[in-house]
Amino acid sequence: MKSAALLVLILLAPLAGCDSLMAPGPGAATRPPDPRTQMTALETRIVALTEEQRLKLNPNSKKLALDPELVRIARERASDMAAKNYLAHAAPNGDTSATLLMAEDAKFQGLLGENLAAQHYVRQSGVDVEIFARRFLDEWMKSQPHRENLTFADYDRTGVGAAVNGDTVYIAQLFAANLGSKTDHGPKSGGTEFPGAEASGDAGGTATPPLRLPGADGRTSN
Repeated sequence: MKSAALLVLILLAPLAGCDSLMAPGPGAATRPPDPRTQMTALETRIVALTEEQRLKLNPNSKKLALDPELVRIARERASDMAAKNYLAHAAPNGDTSATLLMAEDAKFQGLLGENLAAQHYVRQSGVDVEIFARRFLDEWMKSQPHRENLTFADYDRTGVGAAVNGDTVYIAQLFAANLGSKTDHGPKSGGTEFPGAEASGDAGGTATPPLRLPGADGRTSN
């Protein structure tokens, strides 16, 4: 099964120009906030920057609503990657965002896109929410599969999950749209099909369309 779009950002040097990290006393540095306390703010900022990029590139794009179900699944995926130290669209036990979504809502019919990323940070500098959010978005915009997920005009829902373990921040962003019109084909990068619980149809006849995960040609960059 192909994997969807993902990337890794490795930052080896402390962030420059962050005066807020310095204590007012001479020569002493304050301890930065615990990155775990900044994950919700990072999620919120990524959602805002995603919407900004979509509308900038295509003013006719549907606005993205924050979907609680997608947020819950994105957080579960990010937390699992952080806990098990991996970056992939399938967990070691085989779970994917699509299978988790179908487990919660077996009747869901739609397109599901996923962007994953991991970004290292320097402990002395911590995590600057604005800088990290913009780095994630900037790198996604440089990658065609990530960019297609971010800018696919018919997506109308999103959810972002962020988690941290050690010196690495893990991000999962999900996008969704109902099937029914031109959204049937999704972003041009293609994707893996995930049949829903009713994909084989019922006694009455017609099979329901499968759940698809676009962004299957993503690459990892170090």
